[in-house]
Amino acid sequence: MQAFKLLIQYDGTRYRGWQRQTGTDQTIQGKLEAVLSRSLGVPVQIQGSGRTDAGVHALGQVASFQAETNLEADQILALCRAYLPEDIGVVWVKPASPRFHARLNATGKTYRYRVWNSDEPCIFQRRYVYSFPDPLDLTRMEQAAKLLLGRHDFLGFSADKVGKKSTVRTITAIDIHRDGPEVVFTYSGDGFLRQMVRILTGTLLEIGRGEREAQSVLQILQTGRRADAGFTVPAKGLCLMEVRYD
Repeated sequence: MQAFKLLIQYDGTRYRGWQRQTGTDQTIQGKLEAVLSRSLGVPVQIQGSGRTDAGVHALGQVASFQAETNLEADQILALCRAYLPEDIGVVWVKPASPRFHARLNATGKTYRYRVWNSDEPCIFQRRYVYSFPDPLDLTRMEQAAKLLLGRHDFLGFSADKVGKKSTVRTITAIDIHRDGPEVVFTYSGDGFLRQMVRILTGTLLEIGRGEREAQSVLQILQTGRRADAGFTVPAKGLCLMEVRYD
């Protein structure tokens, strides 16, 4: 049994997210498993570092799998590149420790969210940015972002419900900067809850537009109520940039 680690990029526009689903083959995991199983001649189950939602993109998704095969990593890479659809790309395949697990061993992630902050049309990047033309006060958003840093219970900023799994996460950095007509949000932390980055971004946009005070994020952290947070921005502006390991 050999173990492998992969770095994957994908345009999530036409997919139902990362996780395989019954009744559809339009998932990233499903496409990868189909190609790997056919190429290696054995059933392959691949583990991703996390489950990106429908429409979310990735530049740095990491995955792992084990299989009985005599193929080398570079041969598996060549097969992936030959048979995967053009909107899913494998950057590299490397041998891994049998104990390596892409999700369980991950220690940190970075996501980027792109906002097109202009009333001009954005034709060629429209699949990857959220159009939000209202004037934004970046200073107010940065003030709120500083309050979100550190280790908190982010239940109020997620689509998760109260359950057995912990909703405590650590955010190590939030960078907000303007790049021409774009406002780019970059989040780094030890992990993120379901739709957490999209809800954080929606909340910060409402603060930047003057609809709520920067201090309001503290109340959301305290109450843990999703209804207290801002709107959920569309998936298309979100991209998984990097997954970190010790």
